[in-house]
Amino acid sequence: MSKRAVIAGWSHSPFGKLDDPDTESLMARVSGAALAHAGLSAGAVDGIYVGVMNGGFQKQDFQGALVALSQPELAYVPATRLENACATGSAALYAAMDFIESGRGRVALVVGAEKMTSRPNAEIGDILLNASYRKEEAGIDGGFAGVFGRIATAYFERYGDQSESLARIAAKNHKNAVDNPYAQIRKDLGFDFCNTVSDKNPYVAAPLRRTDCSPVSDGAAALVLASEDMVGDLRRAIRFRARQQVNDFLPLSRRDPTAFEGAARAWRAALAAGKVSLDDLSLVETHDCFTVAELIEYEAMGLAAPGEGRKVVLEGLTAKDGRLPVNPSGGLKAKGHPVGATGVSLHVMACLQLMGEAQGMQIPGAALAGVFNMGGAAVANYVSILERAK
Repeated sequence: MSKRAVIAGWSHSPFGKLDDPDTESLMARVSGAALAHAGLSAGAVDGIYVGVMNGGFQKQDFQGALVALSQPELAYVPATRLENACATGSAALYAAMDFIESGRGRVALVVGAEKMTSRPNAEIGDILLNASYRKEEAGIDGGFAGVFGRIATAYFERYGDQSESLARIAAKNHKNAVDNPYAQIRKDLGFDFCNTVSDKNPYVAAPLRRTDCSPVSDGAAALVLASEDMVGDLRRAIRFRARQQVNDFLPLSRRDPTAFEGAARAWRAALAAGKVSLDDLSLVETHDCFTVAELIEYEAMGLAAPGEGRKVVLEGLTAKDGRLPVNPSGGLKAKGHPVGATGVSLHVMACLQLMGEAQGMQIPGAALAGVFNMGGAAVANYVSILERAK
């Protein structure tokens, strides 16, 4: 019979424009620290799973082999690199879970990283377009922000101008990030600034303003997974009540861009598998690469009917003191979005909450956490429901 995997430890670098020259350096920051946090030695690791999108951010690839350079004890441990656009970190995590739950190993190290800031902005935008369908979308102005600008435009045309709602989401997440020591932008920008187009907050890809877009980031995060039969010997353990991955068509032309159908299916499947409802969740860490993504994700997770995500914002349901806090970490919007690290980071933020170790970010009594990570414009969709096992 297969055994379930639990999260036994983690580590997280700051996100932002970092001095680290490459992903090798970034992964070195977190790999050993995560093992130490779990109370396990490198010798206990049976498999390594690395998430780096790369796509041209750096010439060095073969990323799975880089972890052992800072941890020589890992030199002969099987290592695999995964890529699934902005959901690369979750892809690595789920592969590591499959490894343990198949019985092939008892301990796995998961590392997600990206070095983005060393490239000029124009190159960064083009690299990120690798997460779109280039045959149809490569010419969109504004790069990947332009892709979500099109999504926002379609949403506005169907449901009315939602600029104010997007500004409220941005202001919420920036306010939350003030208390996150790992966040790239730890500044409460306020609603008025986020809602006003200005020299400091120009349109990036209309109707999206700079405050509607996550920043370009460097960073890394790591998780240590262990077989559930080791829980008695572990310092801490976070269990997956449920996890689901659902994909959708890559081209926007093949689907309704205002409805993240793959995300909605992933949420429904995860909640059903976990035998829980949204009312049971203490918080959600969701993939707000752009504020319009968070708005549509409210509808995909079932907090609001299609076109009514604005009600969630106006009523404060997802505020830190609301019925279901969303992104108490500040989200990708303010925490940062080093694409290969993001999926791992989202799970670390949830683990901190469940262990009561989130400090200023802490949601009192957090017992059940939802995590949503997506690759591309809601193409690869991952939902995890986490709870404390120890």
